[in-house]
Amino acid sequence: MCSPKYNDDWLACPSCDQLYDLSEMQHGEKAYCSHCNAALTTSRTDIFSRVQAFSLSSIILMIMSCSFPFLAFKASGLESVMTLPQAVQRLHDEGMTDLALLVGCFILLIPAVLLVLSFAVSLSLGCGWRNHWAKDCAKIIFHLKTWSMVEVFFIGVLVSYVKIVHMATVVIGISFWAYAIFTITFTMTISNLDRYQTWKRLEELER
Repeated sequence: MCSPKYNDDWLACPSCDQLYDLSEMQHGEKAYCSHCNAALTTSRTDIFSRVQAFSLSSIILMIMSCSFPFLAFKASGLESVMTLPQAVQRLHDEGMTDLALLVGCFILLIPAVLLVLSFAVSLSLGCGWRNHWAKDCAKIIFHLKTWSMVEVFFIGVLVSYVKIVHMATVVIGISFWAYAIFTITFTMTISNLDRYQTWKRLEELER
């Protein structure tokens, strides 16, 4: 009996290594493993243009988030206005350097790197450019994406806001709303950059 011929349309389930032929997938269809029900891929013909749009929007919103006041606190006649970079600096000044480093990396540095690389890779693949750096950038993206804590940070801010608002007057700045929208666009950027379709496109351009 002849063994099946494997090509770029075959994908191994990341959880159980079961092989699937995805050559018949149409736009908008989602593939799941029949053994462990793990999500395999979502087929989109406009995947790279979507990633470009979301990543560019996220970059603009992130710049806004770091440039304007995030929150202002008023209590007992005293007022404190803080931006996101100042929040990291304040942690360092209070002697919590380790925490400042973690916050700066997980909510600012790593997301920024992911967005810049996502935009560069999606632009390269979408335009059909054969760049030697695209594969290395894709590896960095899929490795770092699990280390971003954008959503966790914003949920933590909301929880803290509910508790602090009873003790002091809290004024929400432009940066807060920019970061709220940034959280959504950042999540859409990462979720739309499909691993299977990215590597398939990279291999097509290398031929």
